[in-house]
Amino acid sequence: MSVNDQDFKNALKLWASGVTVVTAKTEKLGLKGMTATSFSSVSMEPPQILVCINKSADTGDAVLEGKSFAVNILNTDQQEVSNQFAGGASQEQRFANVEWQEGEKTGSPIFDDALASIECTVVDQVLAGSHWVVIGEVKAVACRAGEPLMYYNSAYRELKG
Repeated sequence: MSVNDQDFKNALKLWASGVTVVTAKTEKLGLKGMTATSFSSVSMEPPQILVCINKSADTGDAVLEGKSFAVNILNTDQQEVSNQFAGGASQEQRFANVEWQEGEKTGSPIFDDALASIECTVVDQVLAGSHWVVIGEVKAVACRAGEPLMYYNSAYRELKG
């Protein structure tokens, strides 16, 4: 017997994670972005990461069509950015109040104020239940000073020194 939905959610909300916004840009679909906490490193040789994207999300369509994406790791001052990209706002509204540049390697949106930005090309995608697990090979990184935005037990948190 499988675990029920609420028990599953209750367990997963106890996993502390950083907060990212996954972005992509294609000629056909334009700018796309969504908040994601399902993000992890995969390999050092070659450098690879993974993100999990709900198969109903239009950002996933752009990632899979364009075969590239960026992961912007948010800092503690970017709670509103996280909310903007997680909510029901249109893609145009999501990008309206965020300073960003096109990534040099992929053209995916790179947030000027993100703690780090990682540009990737898609090397594999696996449909797992309701989500795509997308593995990307890292093509460029940009790191900036600051502290990470954390999410734990259904709330934003900050690291305490």
